[in-house]
Amino acid sequence: MARIGIVAEQPGESRVAVSPLTALKIRGLGYDVLIEADAGARSSFPDAAYLESGATVASRGEAWAADIVLKVNAPTDEEIALLHPGATVIALLSPALRPELLERLAGQGITALALDAVPRISRAQSMDVLSSMANIAGYRAVVEAAHEFGRFFTGQVTAAGKVPPAKVLVAGAGVAGLAAIGAASSLGAIVRATDPRPEVADQVASIGGIYLPVDVAVEASADGYAKATSEAYDRRAAEIYSGQAIEVDIVITTALIPGRAAPRLLTAADVASMKPGSVIVDMAAGQGGNVDGSVAGERVVTANGVVILGYTDLAGRLPQQASQLYGTNLLNLLTLLTPEKDGVLTLDEDDIVQRAVTVTRGGAVTWPPPPVQVSAPAAPAAALEPAPVKRKMSSRAKTGLISLGIAVLFLICAFAPAPLPQHFLVLTLSVVIGFYVIGKVAHALHTPLMSVTNAISGIIIVGAMVQITADNLLVQILAAIAVLLASINVFGGFAVTSRMLAMFSKGADK
Repeated sequence: MARIGIVAEQPGESRVAVSPLTALKIRGLGYDVLIEADAGARSSFPDAAYLESGATVASRGEAWAADIVLKVNAPTDEEIALLHPGATVIALLSPALRPELLERLAGQGITALALDAVPRISRAQSMDVLSSMANIAGYRAVVEAAHEFGRFFTGQVTAAGKVPPAKVLVAGAGVAGLAAIGAASSLGAIVRATDPRPEVADQVASIGGIYLPVDVAVEASADGYAKATSEAYDRRAAEIYSGQAIEVDIVITTALIPGRAAPRLLTAADVASMKPGSVIVDMAAGQGGNVDGSVAGERVVTANGVVILGYTDLAGRLPQQASQLYGTNLLNLLTLLTPEKDGVLTLDEDDIVQRAVTVTRGGAVTWPPPPVQVSAPAAPAAALEPAPVKRKMSSRAKTGLISLGIAVLFLICAFAPAPLPQHFLVLTLSVVIGFYVIGKVAHALHTPLMSVTNAISGIIIVGAMVQITADNLLVQILAAIAVLLASINVFGGFAVTSRMLAMFSKGADK
């Protein structure tokens, strides 16, 4: 049975690698868990909570002497010296940016697994620490911006006057960007977003944002991570940022490219054009920054009164939740590495995920791993078949059809025997009103909307049951068919609703 040591982070880091709940689950994999005394104190996890989960509270030396050491940030030179040769350390190592760290770990004979090197494939989503932390950081970025902004996000009309809503621009609609869009939108702000991928437009719209397209083709990423954009895209995007900087109150930038300095999105001239009291949150400040003038870890106020926040610990400002999610990602990786649940960590280099996260092993640096193809590249334009051309109906044809419909409705109402005209008129109006009502509903809401409104078919069932006793055989047959079809709508609608609700239930509720 291997021993796992959960160690305290350096001052300034409020997270801990494993929460008490996660420690209990790690013990279920067969490991003996040691927690350095007070390692979870800054995340509001006291030692007593770890003891209740079955972990052992140990000294700093004992925790670092474990066979497997779990932590959040990369170990320092002093901490690497505490590891014994052959030990395994799992943390955020930034292997593409810190080759000297990998050399030190390899020289010490340490097996190092980088959680920030998890490939972005479906099977590895549960281990994707970058996405977990980005989600928290995006939310926290809006909280920090709201604190600095000092005004309402939502618009209000009061007896004292009208308060306009805040305008927010989010650069990048990845995990962090979408979290920021959702948080700012829920506070009532007008949120706009840019991203090189036009396919995220629906995602932005679904959480209340407005997508600003950059009408330049961008090559799709093959590994799931962001990649450098073309010069043409950068020029057009810069024009959009310059135009938006003059108008918006808050800008949140999230653009990062693994292994490279962050791209510059807002220039000094853009910042100077913003209104006094505006706020910028540069979430890429730790890698050079998206904004000219941002400083990693610092709050900067420009000469024209714009606040630039370059905080690099946004996820750590929600330490308890961040630690819980980080620990869950760690647990999922350990579950993959412990297939027999016998407390023995087994590395399989033929496994794509395990090979990707293994950056040093056996005294050698194993980074970078072989490339992982997670999305098929777009087919060359010449190889694509021309898309069928959709012919739009001319305005003359539309006018003719509308006129014909009105004429038919008039003839029916004028010459058909009562009460057919009344019923037909109600049916026609219902169709028109229904079409325009449903047409204004977002596509993502069509299924839940229809699954509930189909229950209106119960009215048809009642009417058909009244007619099923009529003397006319044809009326009886039509009424029976109406009962059957309407019943399918009713039960089908409630069945779809039940399945959708089950998707959001957990545990016994599901």
